[in-house]
Amino acid sequence: MADLDDLRDGTDFSAARTASGGFHLKGQSGQDWGMRARLSRVFDPSDGKTVMLAFDHGYFQGPTSGLENLERSILPLVPQADALMCTRGALRTTIPAENGKGIVLRASGGPSVLKELSDEELAVSIEDAVRLDAAALAVQVFVGGENETKSIKNLTTLVDQGQATGIPVLAVTAVGRDMVRDARYFRLATRISAELGAAFVKTYYVEEGFETITSACPVPIVIAGGKKVEEQEALRVAYQAMQEGAAGVDMGRNVFQSEHPAAMLAAVRGVVHDGLTPTEAYELFQSLSH
Repeated sequence: MADLDDLRDGTDFSAARTASGGFHLKGQSGQDWGMRARLSRVFDPSDGKTVMLAFDHGYFQGPTSGLENLERSILPLVPQADALMCTRGALRTTIPAENGKGIVLRASGGPSVLKELSDEELAVSIEDAVRLDAAALAVQVFVGGENETKSIKNLTTLVDQGQATGIPVLAVTAVGRDMVRDARYFRLATRISAELGAAFVKTYYVEEGFETITSACPVPIVIAGGKKVEEQEALRVAYQAMQEGAAGVDMGRNVFQSEHPAAMLAAVRGVVHDGLTPTEAYELFQSLSH
């Protein structure tokens, strides 16, 4: 076992790693053809970035505000997203097979909001993921949580299955109520996820040191949209994250809980793919809201 008596935090985060080896995503040039093909359905090959639309909240929250009727709230937004993050139930019941988007399939679950959320199991077989033509599989990782080791085992099991079938795995870093959301924690959680085989990682943006998180992680990082905030603030966070090395955003509540979801998703696309500033993106949002 490694000697923990003189464990020191890393200090050299001067430059974020970029894509190399002829593929548009960092750390993925050595993957099999099928893996790279699926990642190219999540991340736009023209710029290596993604706007994911997350609406998997019901797997532990039930009918979340804005997701009471998926057909009414989500289907109109599908054309503007690069990829859809959802459960297999929502996919089969609501999303047309001809939608043309990369599907990031929620593959872990178990406890509801009434229980300890870190006590998850794998909830989708790799065979069903193949049947559904998933572009990626998403699993929650609770570094520092009550069931940390169990969630890490879920990740590594899914990575093994994904490597055998050509399906990349997205590790989603979960944060408990009593845990500090800072760069040091997210460097730990994202690096562990990447070291254990995740092809890309979803994490939260932090105001101080986010560039050290993206620099230290050898695979792409996508930021979580988080709780609903004002549109200007959500666009500012998306912009800052992209400037500091993120490869995209996975936004849910800040889109489908907006008064103008389609306009908000278009503004987010402007930030991620077109480099719009928060001011320019908000102006776009306002112009499309009328």
